[in-house]
Amino acid sequence: MSAQAATEPTVVRSVYVHAPFCARRCFYCDFAVSVRREGGAGEWSAAIAAEVEVLAREGGFALAEELATVFVGGGTPSLLGPDAMDALAEVLGRERLGAADLEWTGEANPESFTPEVAGAWARAGVNRVSLGAQTFDEGALRWMGRLHGPEGPGRAIASARRAGLENLSVDLIFGLPSHLERDWRADLDRVLAFDVPHVSLYGLTVEPGTPLGRAVREGREVAVDEDRYSDEFLVAAELLGAAGYEHYEVSNFARPGARSRHNAVYWYGEPYLGLGNGAHSYAPSIRAPGNVPDTSAPSIRRWNVRSWETYRERVLGGVSPEEGRETVGPAERDLERIWLGLRTRDGLEVPADRADARALTDGWTRDGLATRNRDTVRLTAQGWLVLDRLAIDLDAALRAG
Repeated sequence: MSAQAATEPTVVRSVYVHAPFCARRCFYCDFAVSVRREGGAGEWSAAIAAEVEVLAREGGFALAEELATVFVGGGTPSLLGPDAMDALAEVLGRERLGAADLEWTGEANPESFTPEVAGAWARAGVNRVSLGAQTFDEGALRWMGRLHGPEGPGRAIASARRAGLENLSVDLIFGLPSHLERDWRADLDRVLAFDVPHVSLYGLTVEPGTPLGRAVREGREVAVDEDRYSDEFLVAAELLGAAGYEHYEVSNFARPGARSRHNAVYWYGEPYLGLGNGAHSYAPSIRAPGNVPDTSAPSIRRWNVRSWETYRERVLGGVSPEEGRETVGPAERDLERIWLGLRTRDGLEVPADRADARALTDGWTRDGLATRNRDTVRLTAQGWLVLDRLAIDLDAALRAG
C-alpha cells in the first residue's frame, strides 16, 4: 500500500478523462491514441467505470461530492458518438455534475462533431467544446493527416451553436514548415471571423517516435524553423490581443470570462485525477488526517499505461492501470511553482528583499521579456518564447538569496 493510501485520500474536484480513439494518427502526433474508424463508447465507458472502482479500492484519490471541472480529451472524444458523454455522466455520478458553475469540456474534431453529437453532448451536460481545427489551409491539412477540409470547423461551430454550446475554443497550430506555404495570418483572420470566446495555439514540435520525427531524421522533412515559430507566435499575440482577447497563458487567449478553468487547475498546482490510458493524476502533497495538506511531504504525480489494450485489460480485470509515479520534492516543487507562475498572465511575486532575483527580473523588463507591477513579474509574449530558460535562471537566483 502506498504512503498516500495509508492516509486519507486526496479529494479531487477536477477530472480529466482520456478518449483514446482516432480515425487517423496525425503526422506529428505523439499522444496515446488507438486508430480505428469509429469509437466504441460502450467499451470505453465500461473501462473508465472499472478504473473508478479500482481507485476506490486503492484509496489514494476520491471524487468530491461536487465536481468543478471535467475535461474529456484525446484522441477524439467526438468519434465516440452521441451517447458517450451521457454514459460518462453515469460513471462519474450525475449528482457530482450538478454544480451551477460546472465546466465540462469535450474535445472534438470537425469531421466527427455532427449535429447529433452536439445535441447529445449538450443534453448530457457538456457546456464547453474545444475544437481541433489546426488550420484552414487545404494543403497543410493534408500534410498533417487531418480528415476535415477547410470548411469543416465552420460547420462544427454552427452545429455547436445550434445545440446551445456557445462556450467554444478553437485550436490552431503554428510553426509549420515553410514549404507548405500556409498563410498564418489568414488562419487567424478565419478564427476571428468565427468570434469564438477562446483560442488555443500550439507550436509544432518534432517528437522522435512520430512519422514527422522519422521524416526529419531521414531528411525527408525539415525541423521546425525557430525564427518562423517565433514570428508566428508574436503575430498571433498581436492580432488576437488587438481583437480583444486576453493572452492569459502562454498558449491561450480568451474573451472576458472565458478562461479555461480546467487548465488553470494544472497551472496553479491544484489536485486532479486522470482517468483512461496515458492519463496523469496529481496530489499536491500527501494528505494528513482531515484532508489538510501536509506541506512537509512530497507531492505525488502518477500516470497510467499508454496502450489502450493494456489499460482495458488491466482495469476490467480489477488491476490498477498505473504505470508509474514520482515524488516531487521541495526543490522540484519550487522550480515547478516558478515555471507555472511565469506561464500565466497572473505572473509571479519576486519580493524586493531577494536581491539576485530582483536584479535578474529587472534585466528582463529592460529587455522587453517581462513587465513588473510592484513585486509581481509578468512575462511578455517575447518572454514566453524563452520561458524555460527564464524559469531556470530565476530558480537559481532565488536559491542564491
